[in-house]
Amino acid sequence: MNTENNVKTLIVKKPLKLDCGKTINEFPIAYETYGSLNEKKDNAILVFHALTGDQFVTGQNPITKKDGWWSYAVGPDKAIDTKKYFVICANVMGGCMGSFGPSHEDPNTGTAFGTNFPVITINDMVNAQYNLLDHFGIDKLFSIAGGSMGGMQVLQFISNFPDKAKTVIPIACTSSHSAQNIAFNELGRQAITADSNWKDGDYSSKNTIPNKGLAVARMAAHITYLSKKGLQEKFGRKLQEREDLKFGFDADFQIESYLRYQGSVFVDRFDANSYLYITRAMDYFDLAKQFKGNLSDAFRATKAKFFIISFTSDWLYPTQENKDIVIALNSIGANVGFVEIESDKGHDSFLLNVPDFLSALKNFLDKSYTEN
Repeated sequence: MNTENNVKTLIVKKPLKLDCGKTINEFPIAYETYGSLNEKKDNAILVFHALTGDQFVTGQNPITKKDGWWSYAVGPDKAIDTKKYFVICANVMGGCMGSFGPSHEDPNTGTAFGTNFPVITINDMVNAQYNLLDHFGIDKLFSIAGGSMGGMQVLQFISNFPDKAKTVIPIACTSSHSAQNIAFNELGRQAITADSNWKDGDYSSKNTIPNKGLAVARMAAHITYLSKKGLQEKFGRKLQEREDLKFGFDADFQIESYLRYQGSVFVDRFDANSYLYITRAMDYFDLAKQFKGNLSDAFRATKAKFFIISFTSDWLYPTQENKDIVIALNSIGANVGFVEIESDKGHDSFLLNVPDFLSALKNFLDKSYTEN
């Protein structure tokens, strides 16, 4: 292990065969931990992040200086109580916060991999992160949890390693990407690759960044994370610091200005090629397909206790897609709980201060832990 620029890194020595057919070894997985691992090593929770997240779950992100992406949920006395649990989170493979990704140097060329980086899957991400259990000497995790793409990793992890987690918490996710979600991701990828600064993925060696394309990709995705009602209540048709329309193409409406801001701050912290690779991994995700169309078979070997959480206003991963996972679990008699949380904050509800969600998460974990 080495620590550079506040980033803890595990160098994985053993080879990992990727779904695309290529094999990698001696690759870095960047991670962060919170709380302390107890003597029995049975209080660990592996948290998986979503598309644009990273390993810095809570507190201040040392790179961006912003709050961690799950600060509402993780910390002392919070839903995932770091006085009780040892929380581990890794930056996914393909990411840009230290784990092996397209911005790493290709030893064959001496420049960044760019689009020469192998195409990866959710399965590859999970298999890479499994090495952290060996690193910490953990035989069985108390829980695995994550929302959105993090939830996909949760499902893949328990399918791959059925006896390695006691409790399983997929939040606001799906067992396979819908055509609509693939379409939104493709829109983002096309925005990036259409930017003249993208340079066929080789922008870092040409000292350019496809900022405009990446910002548009973020703007399009951000709309899907919110809800129509939430947007209407927050912004409506309010104008941006003026009384009347400007009759031009500047940001007349507050919602336009908000989206432009979201796009501009995103390009400061995220790599465009990582966005391409990670959205592709999400689109390829289809857990039922891995089991010849039978989703139940993905979970047949596990005795873990599941708690699935969805949100009423999430139209990106609607409640029905979460319920399909519940149905698959029920059909094999699995131990599964389900709750749909009332929220007008859309898909992003799992990242925000939604008290009913946070209390449901805390109650499930704490009750399960007393049974530990």
